[in-house]
Amino acid sequence: MKEAEVTTIAPDVLVTIVRLAALGVEGVSRMESIPGGVNRLFKRDSSEGTQLLVEHNTVYADLYVILDHDVNVREVSREIQTQVARAISEMVGMDVGRINIHVEDIDYDIAQSTKNV
Repeated sequence: MKEAEVTTIAPDVLVTIVRLAALGVEGVSRMESIPGGVNRLFKRDSSEGTQLLVEHNTVYADLYVILDHDVNVREVSREIQTQVARAISEMVGMDVGRINIHVEDIDYDIAQSTKNV
């Protein structure tokens, strides 16, 4: 009888895949640190801007992002969800449960605002 082959994906690998997929979306300026508080202490696999939970081969993600000032927030958020889900499915073959996008701020360049005054 042939033994089944097993591939294990480290949580940090999933975090990297998710972060790179999100940062690759046009309109995403950067990831934001996950807000503090008691809830943060009980979340597993959290990294800067990314909080993941894996249950029964399904990935659930919360992404905390800062967007560029000149983008449609709804469209960019949907594109982040699409790209992250695609990356997880194609790169590691896992199912995607939900991907929540938390827009923490808008990156508005102060230098540009003074030019218009």
